[in-house]
Amino acid sequence: MKHIHRLLLIAFFFTCLTPAFASVSDEHEHETHQESHKKEKFEPGNFIMDHIADSYDWHVFSYGDFHFTAPLPVIVYSEHSGFHVFMSSKFHHGHASYKGFELAKEGEYRGKVVEMVNGHQVRPFDVSMTKNVVAMLISMVFLLLIFISVAKTYNRRKGQAPKGLQAYLEPIIVFVIDEIAKPAIGEKKYKKFVPFLLTIFFFIWLNNMMGLVPFLPGGANVTGNITITMVLALFTFIITTVNGNKNYWKHIFNTPGVPWWLKFPVPLMPLVELMGVFTKPFVLMVRLFANITAGHMIVLAFISLIFIFGEMSPALGMGTSVVSVFFVIFMDVLELLVALIQAYVFTLLSALYFGMAVEEHH
Repeated sequence: MKHIHRLLLIAFFFTCLTPAFASVSDEHEHETHQESHKKEKFEPGNFIMDHIADSYDWHVFSYGDFHFTAPLPVIVYSEHSGFHVFMSSKFHHGHASYKGFELAKEGEYRGKVVEMVNGHQVRPFDVSMTKNVVAMLISMVFLLLIFISVAKTYNRRKGQAPKGLQAYLEPIIVFVIDEIAKPAIGEKKYKKFVPFLLTIFFFIWLNNMMGLVPFLPGGANVTGNITITMVLALFTFIITTVNGNKNYWKHIFNTPGVPWWLKFPVPLMPLVELMGVFTKPFVLMVRLFANITAGHMIVLAFISLIFIFGEMSPALGMGTSVVSVFFVIFMDVLELLVALIQAYVFTLLSALYFGMAVEEHH
């Protein structure tokens, strides 16, 4: 019952979003005739960055000049004009402004909502429902539905062999508990951290997998967004810090076995150890972000080669496409493995940090 209010909130959001999907875009209607007659040069850098970046709408498919795009709610607060809520379709794919707001086409705010004030771009306080936010909500719904169902099955079939979805998930759950939580944290204290470890493992794995699916509800680069990986790492940092015992803090500020002259008068070792408290979650953040983003960029780079060589010669483009498609398929298969490995590594390192925080003095 404690998850029902979350499900109702999410259901309400998608109910509100449904009319937006109906207003499928005429966004390209006001593209100028000059653009239709002018062949633009393919820019691989912009192509790659546009595909891995977050966006204020969700592109579903294209057919010729027709683009089926689901607009998402833009929610901003401006010091100059107050609070605003409107659909991203008002921007017409960045070709129009709405109530003084527009999508920045260049500069440090490129692709973000900005407000034009006295001819200058000002970034408002932005809590919009972007593609990554909606993708996280979708993954959250999936996880809640799956694990609430599995939990009910466990309660209903106590002492019986696993069945259905429970049979598929139980080996993974047991693996996280027996191969990650117990060895890293210890038999006595691992249970306290298992809910968090299971949550981040399945959250990262699911979003990694959904990021490889090129159509709705996949395609969002959730774990390739450094803000999201920062929040995940921040949770690990907070849990580690809050649960750190006397032995943990003693090893930081008065490391046993280290010569006194490394501690006094200049507290060299305490500073190094204290720095490690902050660098550990930083490494967690960067590792997940960099590995997922790099995989997507490599795939997009191979696709870009087709267009780059195609501009030189159609025959060269056709020949390149064979090699590029082969490598894209190879990278996608490799990313299936990376998606699981990165979830495992993040969970394992988090468990190791928790284990160091609660380890007793021997």
